[in-house]
Amino acid sequence: MIWIRSFIFALGMWLFTPFFFLAAFFSLPLDPVTRYRLIAHWAKIMLPWLKLTCGLSYRIVGRENIPNTQVIVLSKHQSAWETLAFQDILPPLVWVLKRELLRIPFFGWALAIASPIAIDRGAGRAALKQILDQGKARLAKGFWVVVFPEGTRVRPGEKGKYNIGGAWLATHTGTPVLPVAHNAGEYWGKNGFLKRPGMITISFGPQIDSKGIKADELNARAEAWIEGEMARIAAGEA
Repeated sequence: MIWIRSFIFALGMWLFTPFFFLAAFFSLPLDPVTRYRLIAHWAKIMLPWLKLTCGLSYRIVGRENIPNTQVIVLSKHQSAWETLAFQDILPPLVWVLKRELLRIPFFGWALAIASPIAIDRGAGRAALKQILDQGKARLAKGFWVVVFPEGTRVRPGEKGKYNIGGAWLATHTGTPVLPVAHNAGEYWGKNGFLKRPGMITISFGPQIDSKGIKADELNARAEAWIEGEMARIAAGEA
């Protein structure tokens, strides 16, 4: 049944995505935030469809930590699920992502219209400068910026190297960091077609002030909270 339900979800997503691209295309004359709000309806439709077809829903821990003011979101990355959930839970946002994603037919083309910060992950300091320059511009337009510091999806129980880009943007703009942990990978794996039924836990931590500290220290604080919370979620304590 998991195979059948996962196929039904995928079929619905494949059928709906071209229409999502058309809506994104015709939203080009709008201002970036309004355009984002229109495009984000794709995720807001996919999440109930996921629950209906695959029995996969979520609960939020630490909702009171989500502020009304702009932050840099530093999040664990295990699945495609969190890219949907953030659009439903958080205010208008942009992603720091690998530019190859923009080449995916329909989905990537629509994503490109949503003002992402698309970087070459092998560009070193040039990528860091791009994150800073474009991050400042996105913040000025009213967006939050979401960064997956490990750079790619990691399997449950694993940890990648926490890159400094998000912390660098936070310390150079004086923007607080909102750390996020979740266990989506236990239900929707990395590059996984199958979606297991259950309840994903997504946890938002207390804001971390970026003023007066260096980027590597801020990055370390975010990593410590995220990985500690991952352990709590895995143990059923969150």
